[in-house]
Amino acid sequence: MNIGPYQLRNNVFVAPMAGVTDRPFRQLCKELGAGYAVSEMAASNPRVMASVKTARRINHEGEMEPKAVQIAGADPQMLAEAARFNVDRGAQIIDINMGCPVKKVCNNWCGSALLRDEILVARLLEAVVSAVDVPVTLKFRTGWDRQTKNALTIARIAEESGIAMLTLHGRTRADGYSGEAEYDTIAAVKAASRLPVVANGDIDTPFKAKFVLEKTGADAVMIGRAAQGRPWIFREIAHYLQTATVLPAPYVEEVRQLMSAHLQAHYAFYGEYLGVRTARKHIGWYVRDLVGGEIFRQRMNLIEECDTQLAAVDEFFESQLALGERLQYAPAVEKLAA
Repeated sequence: MNIGPYQLRNNVFVAPMAGVTDRPFRQLCKELGAGYAVSEMAASNPRVMASVKTARRINHEGEMEPKAVQIAGADPQMLAEAARFNVDRGAQIIDINMGCPVKKVCNNWCGSALLRDEILVARLLEAVVSAVDVPVTLKFRTGWDRQTKNALTIARIAEESGIAMLTLHGRTRADGYSGEAEYDTIAAVKAASRLPVVANGDIDTPFKAKFVLEKTGADAVMIGRAAQGRPWIFREIAHYLQTATVLPAPYVEEVRQLMSAHLQAHYAFYGEYLGVRTARKHIGWYVRDLVGGEIFRQRMNLIEECDTQLAAVDEFFESQLALGERLQYAPAVEKLAA
């Protein structure tokens, strides 16, 4: 699969997630099999663009190519300037966010709120495509709510505007992240559009990925929440799509080493104070389904030094070896013990 001139190694992608898909996490996902990853959403407001937080979000130093930055905004000129700003700093693909359902984003007429103004959508897309000489992609939802789904219209506008790829989350803005994603609309968009289409929403196993690709006819799948604490899901899905065989759970020792590498990269990226605190959510996700994971997660919230946190994580995964050489998830262990 290609996005503009960039050939991707597979069709299993990392979804942009605010506060999650920073550079260390994106790089880890790519190393573990993801064919493509997009940065956290960066605002187009010039005052925000100059902040340290935004600088981290668009930092791609040493990251595997292609380097993609997601931008958000409701003003065509500002969004175009944000695209140029990021391309000047190394972005090779620009992704426009029209999918975020969060209130503070929608209240500023950004994210999925834009789906209520199709004329503005066209102006925004045309402005960004005209502003840069790199591929521009669009991530959006099926509509504002179930009564006003307009994904087909948005997809047509995007195609006419010169967008290179569509990523469609199978929910409306009103759905948030609740209920089950619906794939019929994604299938309809794929059938009607000449653009590559990426299916997003509730894809959490290799089997689900295969089902969604077959159901929708999409060119790729994008994984979000299911990758939190399980970045090896990308190689699991890619392997299954290619061979129809399931990879076993990863070795404890491998996860122990990748956790150490991830945390050290995380600390280097954020510094001591922010690093130890923002790492807690990642650690919680890694251990949540493991035996003793919840008790360990609570203990993590009391640690305030990077070295102590790293040593505790190493010790936790060392203790997992007593259950076997591969990761043993608590529900499976409890079932065997019953």
